[in-house]
Amino acid sequence: MFVRAFSFLASLRLTVVLLALSIILVFFGTLGQVTDGLYDAQARYFKSWFTTWQPSAGSWFHLPLPGGYLLGTSLLVNLLAAHYKRFKFTWKKSGIFLTHIGIVLLLVGQLATDMFATESYLRVEEGETRNYSEGHRENELTVIDVTDATTERVVAFPESQVAGRGSLLSHPSLPFQIRVRDYAPNSKYAPRGPRSGGALQAPAGIATGFTFTPIGTTAAMNSRNIPFAVVDIEGAKAISGSTSWLVTPYASDHGLSLYVLRNLMADFGPELGNTLGKTLTAPQEFTVDNRRYQIALRPTRYYTPHAIELLAFKHDKYIGTEKPKDFRSRIRLHDPAAARPREVDIYMNNPLRFAGLTYFQSSFDEFDPNARATVLQVVKNPSWVAPYVGCVVVGAGMTIQFLIHLVAFIVRKASPSTPKAPVPAAA
Repeated sequence: MFVRAFSFLASLRLTVVLLALSIILVFFGTLGQVTDGLYDAQARYFKSWFTTWQPSAGSWFHLPLPGGYLLGTSLLVNLLAAHYKRFKFTWKKSGIFLTHIGIVLLLVGQLATDMFATESYLRVEEGETRNYSEGHRENELTVIDVTDATTERVVAFPESQVAGRGSLLSHPSLPFQIRVRDYAPNSKYAPRGPRSGGALQAPAGIATGFTFTPIGTTAAMNSRNIPFAVVDIEGAKAISGSTSWLVTPYASDHGLSLYVLRNLMADFGPELGNTLGKTLTAPQEFTVDNRRYQIALRPTRYYTPHAIELLAFKHDKYIGTEKPKDFRSRIRLHDPAAARPREVDIYMNNPLRFAGLTYFQSSFDEFDPNARATVLQVVKNPSWVAPYVGCVVVGAGMTIQFLIHLVAFIVRKASPSTPKAPVPAAA
């Protein structure tokens, strides 16, 4: 049975079947982008072991498909098994051997990138210093102990735990529990006026000035889903302040807050717009056992031991147009392990690589054009070097194999041919 199983794993038929299934997966994954969007389709079809395709949302028909992880892993096992069974190393096949090693590196590197790489964004204004970046599509429910004026203790729950209505969240460092009363993955806001009807979604904080309504999720590349949740504080022995709060990234994401404030000022004027804006962004705070806590639903943060200080941001445009010509950030890198901070320029095709992170110049603050702020894309990819090494090894293997055949051909052409013996004539 072992020999048969190994022969099956090393068979060329399995290779053909896996490649055919890969083509089918790419086809249906491309169709899935229409309804799921690029990011969700990538996660559903290519960053999974098994998946299903539906012609439309809510359809009864489900087509089972192998996921990208399963096909990639199977192709890797097939390649290694076939190589072990059939390939015999000789100098004449050294190029083929190197080419196979490069393909293995590409497959392993891509799998590691999909599983471990993270992307986030760092927005920092001139003169400001930050030691964290934020996710673009990921959110977290945070409870921050702000009792100590110099140190904040943060407990964060991923949005996946908040998404279930009625779920109970707890942590050993918190003297209370959090009950999720309501949640929506996407929402729209509406300011509350004197004549606004209906009960408040929460008795304090954001809910006193705004009402949030669930809407359908979006799959467009140029938009994002903005969730909201209504949570209750339970199990606290002595609590001062409201026990119910409405939380949303509208209040905690700097870009979204500026976007809402700009719309409020355009609709209601500067004075009322600023008042509503302060209601939206004011910290939501309560006290338990004489300790002060703040609660918020904010973009997921990725903290680093080092900090980035923006010294200057340069944004040049082509003369007479609004087309960007050059983005450039002059930053000061504060590393606790270094004797002194160092200054670095980050611009297009010149990223900063430090401590396993790569900082790319991404854009500027489009919500506040007057702010001297830069937006850096922060990429953490432990296997970032694998594709480069794999491509170099594949190229070297193909070159070596070509040269081996070329040299053999030249030698064969240059060597004198042995004359054939004359054939005696028939009697």
